[in-house]
Amino acid sequence: MPTVTPRAPARRPRQVVRNRTTSRAASFVLDASILAALLAASSAPTPLYPHYQDAWNLSALTITVIFSAYSLTLLLALLTTGALSDHLGRRPVLVGALVLEAASMVLLASADGAGALIVGRVLQGAATGAATSAAGAALLDLEDPRRPGRSALTNSIAPVAGMAAGVLVSTLLVRFVPAPTVTVYVVLAVLFAAQAVAVTFTAETARPHAGALRSLRPELAVPPSARRALLAAGTGVVAIWALGGFYSSLGPTLVHLVDPGASQAAGGMVFFTLTAAAALTVWALRRTAPHTAVTGGSLAVVPAAALTLSGLHGAGLAAVHGGAALAGIAFGAVSQGAIRMTLASLDERDHAATLAAYYVLSYLSMSLPAIAAGAATQHYGLRTAAHAYATAAALLAVAASAALAASRGRAAHRAHNDLP
Repeated sequence: MPTVTPRAPARRPRQVVRNRTTSRAASFVLDASILAALLAASSAPTPLYPHYQDAWNLSALTITVIFSAYSLTLLLALLTTGALSDHLGRRPVLVGALVLEAASMVLLASADGAGALIVGRVLQGAATGAATSAAGAALLDLEDPRRPGRSALTNSIAPVAGMAAGVLVSTLLVRFVPAPTVTVYVVLAVLFAAQAVAVTFTAETARPHAGALRSLRPELAVPPSARRALLAAGTGVVAIWALGGFYSSLGPTLVHLVDPGASQAAGGMVFFTLTAAAALTVWALRRTAPHTAVTGGSLAVVPAAALTLSGLHGAGLAAVHGGAALAGIAFGAVSQGAIRMTLASLDERDHAATLAAYYVLSYLSMSLPAIAAGAATQHYGLRTAAHAYATAAALLAVAASAALAASRGRAAHRAHNDLP
């Protein structure tokens, strides 16, 4: 009768642990790719806006309405479904949202006017809102104790990297591929369908519990432990997302105002400059104290606004791109710092709801000022609207820096009083 060596039983558990670790790593990469793809789809229309304007004779206000239809619907989805994956689980919410996202891409590919674009963007916003908090929370669920902070960093860098990739690929398609307004959406639809299939093979990371229907009531459920941090960083978040909304919706129009001979591709590249700089900044400042990152990023908004406006006074496209790069640095610093401040020491049950609250503030800041800028452009011209917008963003950034300094002073005072 064959004997079993003492080593044999020890190998199987090690293999199980190794397989489990590999599975978690694959799920982490998949969730990060979903977050990046969702934001890539959000920025993909930016280089196409001049084409839509020329083809359908659309005004600047209409363009910002198309842009904001996505953001406002995303807000509504976050308010209603932001905590849904805490109750149903990450996997079912992600699969359903990705299927809906793929359908919205098909609708955008077949759009023949502003109305169809708005409907497609509304559907896209609903899907993205449901998926964003679920994917972000799944990343937090998969936090590796040996690599603390990786999930928060990924939640910061994946969206801006996705936006950069989306606008770059879309710009290249505009330049080199026939029918870019169809091709880009078809590519994205296939990607989202593939991701939906992949998610069905992953393990559930949340602990589903009752209350799913009750969670659909619109509300902002920010745990007390996260409220102080979100309030402290909130004004800076408003400033940088408002600036991002301006570049995303009216950036191409600004490029053509500064240089009427610029190509359609050049109009899209200014937003790529912002998002690429933001992604690099998130990575570069990953070990910087969150409070320092938010404060420094808020201060960077002031020279970003000034440099952008100098492009309207003879400095040309180089200044516009320089302003976009500085705006991207501000965006990356504030967004990753604010997320790390807000998510510190949170219970797993509060991950999705807290991320939803952060994104509600972000997209509200991105959409409403953009609509106001579109209306101002229609009545007073883009030059005047750009000056007012940049000035408002700079004032918000200064206010954010002051609020953060006051917050740090109060924290230091409390710590001093707590000393024995």
